[in-house]
Amino acid sequence: MVLHRLAQCGVRAKRVCVRIDTTFSALLLLSPHLANRNKHHPRTAVSSKFMDTNLFSAHLVRGLTDKIYDKRKSAALEIEKLVRDNETTPSHITEIIDTLVQGFVYSNNSNARNGGLIGLAATAIALGPGVAPYLDIIVPPILSCFSNQDSRVRYYACESMYNIAKVAKGEVLRFFNSIFDALCKLAADPATSVKNGADLLDRLIKDIVSELSTTYVSPHQQPYNPIESEQETAGLVVPTSLPRNTAFSLPRFIPVLSQRIYARNSFTRQYLVSWITVLDSIPDLELVSFLPEFFDGLLNCLSDPSADVRTATSGLLGEFLQEIKQAAAAAAVCKEEPADDKGNYTPGQGVIVQYDRIVEILVQRLSSDEEDMQKTALQWINEFIIIAKDVVIQFTPRIIMNVLPCLAHPTSVIRDTAIETNNNLQKLVLEASPIPKPTSPLPANRNSAAVIVAEVKEEEQQQQPAEVEEKLDDDDDVVATSAEPNPYFTSNFSDTTPATTTSLSRSGDEEPFDYQTTVANLRLQFLNENEATRVAALEWLLMLHSKAPTKILASDDGTFPALLKTLSDSSEEVVKRDLQLLAQISSHSNLEYFRHFMTNLLSLFSTDRRLLESRGSLIIRQLCLSLDPERIYTTIADILANDEDLEFASIMVQNLNIILITSSELTDLRKRLRNLESKDGQRLFITLYRSWCHNAVATFSLCLLAQAYEHAANMLQLFAELEITVSMLIQVDKLVQLLESPVFTYLRLQLLEPEKYPYLFKCLYGILMLLPQSSAFSTLRNRLSSVSSLGFFHVMPNKSTPTAENTTSKTRLGTKKTNDEGIKFQELLHHFKLVQSRHERQRKQALQTIPRSNIKSSRRSRYNSDPSFHVGGESGGMGASTAPGRGNGGDAGTVYGTVNGNAGAGLHHKSNHGATTTNTLAMKSNGTPSPTLAIGPHDRLGASISSNGVRTTNSRMGPRNKTPAGARK
Repeated sequence: MVLHRLAQCGVRAKRVCVRIDTTFSALLLLSPHLANRNKHHPRTAVSSKFMDTNLFSAHLVRGLTDKIYDKRKSAALEIEKLVRDNETTPSHITEIIDTLVQGFVYSNNSNARNGGLIGLAATAIALGPGVAPYLDIIVPPILSCFSNQDSRVRYYACESMYNIAKVAKGEVLRFFNSIFDALCKLAADPATSVKNGADLLDRLIKDIVSELSTTYVSPHQQPYNPIESEQETAGLVVPTSLPRNTAFSLPRFIPVLSQRIYARNSFTRQYLVSWITVLDSIPDLELVSFLPEFFDGLLNCLSDPSADVRTATSGLLGEFLQEIKQAAAAAAVCKEEPADDKGNYTPGQGVIVQYDRIVEILVQRLSSDEEDMQKTALQWINEFIIIAKDVVIQFTPRIIMNVLPCLAHPTSVIRDTAIETNNNLQKLVLEASPIPKPTSPLPANRNSAAVIVAEVKEEEQQQQPAEVEEKLDDDDDVVATSAEPNPYFTSNFSDTTPATTTSLSRSGDEEPFDYQTTVANLRLQFLNENEATRVAALEWLLMLHSKAPTKILASDDGTFPALLKTLSDSSEEVVKRDLQLLAQISSHSNLEYFRHFMTNLLSLFSTDRRLLESRGSLIIRQLCLSLDPERIYTTIADILANDEDLEFASIMVQNLNIILITSSELTDLRKRLRNLESKDGQRLFITLYRSWCHNAVATFSLCLLAQAYEHAANMLQLFAELEITVSMLIQVDKLVQLLESPVFTYLRLQLLEPEKYPYLFKCLYGILMLLPQSSAFSTLRNRLSSVSSLGFFHVMPNKSTPTAENTTSKTRLGTKKTNDEGIKFQELLHHFKLVQSRHERQRKQALQTIPRSNIKSSRRSRYNSDPSFHVGGESGGMGASTAPGRGNGGDAGTVYGTVNGNAGAGLHHKSNHGATTTNTLAMKSNGTPSPTLAIGPHDRLGASISSNGVRTTNSRMGPRNKTPAGARK
């Protein structure tokens, strides 16, 4: 009971305090003595000057400050009546408004503020259209209440502003920026009532703007209808057709919009997008002309969590894009057809579109993580390629850098749009022409450019080849990433192509985009993890080089090493494009550049043996497909002839020889080799021969291809002086299998003409004597046996027969001789001895530097293709047994020796890709071979060709015939 009574007493005391406060406020307004006494008080100093007029009665003051809405509304009706009574006296109206503002709106009492706001609304309603002169003192106090802490004050401020705007209509547009900014804050207000009130006011303002923004001119704006100052429109491009003397000023509004557009609240963004949509729907405003000012923030709305905001933004951007396309079409029509005097209007006519600023913003958004934003940017760029070609092409380097990674985007829409954009941009760049600069006076001699080109050619022809070789030999690093200028990346082509002539004639023109930056950005795409991106980057470089070869070469600051490194790419499609580009660059370059390219390629093979094994054949064949095979082979042969790395030279020659024999791309080269009667064929044979000498079997194969059988037979005599290694026997084995291929069909048919090709029999029987009795031995023996059964042994050349190789001429077919300036085979044979002796010395030095305990392991790494083997005696006699083992290049083991007292030899070879060739032959004690041969399926050449050699399927070890005991004794 006690607590209840105390609570009742507290409520009564509170009511008394409220009544006292109300009475005190009335006394301040009605008592002259108290007003003069408190004239310096902030709340009462202004109100005191109205005391003498007695405009507001005590009852009216109590009604305005009452906390009950109905009483405040009744007081507002009294104020409305009071205003109508004093409508003819502007000074009284001004006093009433100032009293409401200073005594109520700016009061600390929230009820007084609410009463002041409703009082101002009642004043505007009473004045009607005549409120326009008083808006300058009515609107600012109301807008200040939009940010009040009390939600009721904010709501009544919206209500008051709504009533005023409904009466003032067009005059309220003078305060549009302030109203827009205040409503932008209220759009995200936490109070639902405030948001609803702000929404009602927002709709009314939108209606007024849509109806009167381009036509209403205020007579109360001082100075009368001022245009925007330079400071207000700094950085803005204002169309001349835009209304400039209306109450609503779009150029003054754009800075406010550009600040608010970066808001992150979803409700605020929805509010901003709706307003931009309204302003864009007004034709005469031409909002699209100011698009760059808020375009970046508008794109941010595409990443909003709210689906409604994203949908509205996407639709608005689509409308803007359509307007830009209409403006571009109208500009094209105006350019083609002169303007007529009839005043016909074309949609989009007179619209200013700042393409450069818009594209700048779009390029930045191409790499966005938001898919909607990235998709929109791609779509806009794709459209701009068509309607603004001159602008988009300037951004080519940056667009490429951002579009190419999208070619492998997981989202199909983005991926398809990126592919279309990339294709359109390529067409644009390909069709683009240099921008002409102001013409300068031409020299007296119009052919001065041709004279300069002729002088450059003459200097190139006078340059000594030795000097070129010295420059190339000094450059050992293949993948150097130095940005220093390379003397081989010059634009002095050996042949003046049409592209070169065009570039020379337009040397004074300005390029539409930066080639160097474009190439640098494309080079960065080589590191992208997506195959489609890397392929597209190489296709871009192919297109750019075909368009302007001099620009690509001149801008090389690491492109060539990057292209060489790309040859090791995991994608075969990337490697093919890379080889096409290298071949295209080489075809347009001079001899120095091509030789430099071949030198670096061989150095890359030397340092990366895995690349040579896996991609060596593909690289050489693709280059031969794009370039002249003879040029490639002669250049490589010239470089290998002087190579100090003898082991690599031997392996490289072996690979080149296999490609020469088996590749369909080199058919014409093989035909020229067989024609040694011509000087071109002789020169080609001599060039290849000098480097082929690094590999004895390859040299012998070259002689068979060239039908130099007599020289090949003499070369076989030197094989006895060489160390017959396992690698050599494997190569001979492969050669025998290749002899059964279609490439050597002519050779097998020549066996039927022993009188014409006597030394051919000697060559083949010499190979037969070199081979151990294996499957290859059986194959070749069967071939020769089928011919020897015809009785051709009497035509075998006699040792006492004088040889034509003692002279400077050559007997190739046994019946024809070349002229005295033909091939000097004796010198070639001497060169073969010297090269092979160098290889012998190197092998001996390698054995001497390795301890005896490691001799066996050193043999495994001597050659990349050598098989690994280990020796161990078996019971029953001296012998060697092997187990297949992996060598340096993945080769398998080999077996030699005697097994259980039987003389036997076995050849077991494993190619790079894992397929195994096993040639075995068990020999009886009486020397009769017992072969067992199993050859796998062959390709079109009769053998399964790997990347660097011949590969056959596994051959089974044949059953060994046991020797009788008597024979064993």
